[in-house]
Amino acid sequence: MNIEATHLTVSSSPHAHTKNTTAVIMRDVCIALLPALIAAIYFFGWRALTLTMVSVAGCVFFEWGYRRLMKKDCTVGDFSAVVTGMLIALVCPVSLPYWTILIADLFAIVLVKQLFGGIGMNIVNPALAARAFLFSWPSLMSGSWVAPGTRISVFSPSLDGLTAATPLGSLAENALPPESLLDLFLGRVGGSMGEVSAAALLLGGAYLLIRKVISPRIPLAYLGTVAVLAVLFPRGGNDCFDWMLYQLLSGGVLIGAIFMATDYATSPVTYAGQIVYGVGCGVLTILFRYFGSYVEGVTYAILIMNCCVGFFDKLGIPRRFGLVKQKKGGAEK
Repeated sequence: MNIEATHLTVSSSPHAHTKNTTAVIMRDVCIALLPALIAAIYFFGWRALTLTMVSVAGCVFFEWGYRRLMKKDCTVGDFSAVVTGMLIALVCPVSLPYWTILIADLFAIVLVKQLFGGIGMNIVNPALAARAFLFSWPSLMSGSWVAPGTRISVFSPSLDGLTAATPLGSLAENALPPESLLDLFLGRVGGSMGEVSAAALLLGGAYLLIRKVISPRIPLAYLGTVAVLAVLFPRGGNDCFDWMLYQLLSGGVLIGAIFMATDYATSPVTYAGQIVYGVGCGVLTILFRYFGSYVEGVTYAILIMNCCVGFFDKLGIPRRFGLVKQKKGGAEK
């Protein structure tokens, strides 16, 4: 009798099999970001596309270069650098110089991601950390916003007479923006090129939910907290529901809740931890917007909460089955 040798792979449990590799998940995120990118191209012209392409190329190059220099395996095929490059571009104004966004790419990939061990090891979101770093050049990041519908040069944008205020500027002065809620929903407002169209961001979020790339817990907890606080504490004597809707549709709340706060590496894994994390992001966003000197609070709210993820996961760990907690001084069984 011939007995064929069978080679078995022995490993510890759990033994889970899934087709959702890192590359598949990251490609889904790229697809979900396409509506926001298309909206940015429609409202701001082809420079939105070229700025995004430069950012993606920069992130891929810096990741490849670092891994090669450190003699580590190449990880650019997992598409995580592509996602980071797209997100960095989409949270920046379309007029940002190319050299500036390349510096942001270097900061995000090398300092925030690779020096901590690569994908899954970073403690804060690389794209948001890069955005916070870019405020070292405040005049480039928030000094002038391109008015929607304005086509600026791909190579040397001139903003003379083409700038516009953002809805957040009006909200910071306790006044409702002159733009209608429909304008904010569609994207006919000034702002970072990937944040202006709420419709495009919601479409991308729906895709991620359908593909089960993200869970609705963090986005709903985040957006729900912002909505509740805005309704309870409207400013300037404005109608509470109008104030709430403008808070939700203005700035980076939607892109933060859908694409940033849900980052696997920097968000909790327990159900309760995710809820607390989302609520914390919402509370800090409102506090920064109401009392901070900078009109937007999403970036720093999520970065702060990223640093507390371990604590939130401990809060959400369920009690082990059969565990009996004895009185003080006794041991746990």
